[in-house]
Amino acid sequence: MRRYLVVAHQTLGSPELLEAMRDQLAEGPCTFHLVVPEYHGGGLTWSEGEVRRRAELRLEDARLAFTTAGLAVSGEVGDSNPVEAVEHAIRRDGGDSFDGIIVSTLPHGISKWLGLDVPSRLKRRTGLHVRHIIGADVQGARSPVDEDDREGDERGQGTRGDGERQEAQRGLAERSRGGSR
Repeated sequence: MRRYLVVAHQTLGSPELLEAMRDQLAEGPCTFHLVVPEYHGGGLTWSEGEVRRRAELRLEDARLAFTTAGLAVSGEVGDSNPVEAVEHAIRRDGGDSFDGIIVSTLPHGISKWLGLDVPSRLKRRTGLHVRHIIGADVQGARSPVDEDDREGDERGQGTRGDGERQEAQRGLAERSRGGSR
């Protein structure tokens, strides 16, 4: 069975990425391994724990949403450098473990990954076919964790992020069924 490595962060829940993954599935049975690089954002201060937690929440959301949409997915949080994150997954699983890579970025002009030429670098360094998808930034709709959220969670009241994740998952599942949400 074919297996694709998918690398995304801010565009992880975008309809464009879901469509690309479904295109691969339409060509025959396949599975997907998500690599979500840690994202330090635009802020001046951050903690490693917070960055990792946000990436883990995004991965959890995506796995659930893609599974609900009928895709077989696994995943991991990777290094903040997407090329390093992908290379680590390939080294660990073996060079012939993946049939291709799907890279989902923000549009030209705002994508840091395109500024670093990530799609071309992955193709050169891995020798695999790389499909580049430009997706919408859905980060704001997924897994926001701020001080108020953590305080609520510590009081045992859950977080606002939980509801937003559930809403985002419902939206992705609905779009995958052809609805308009």
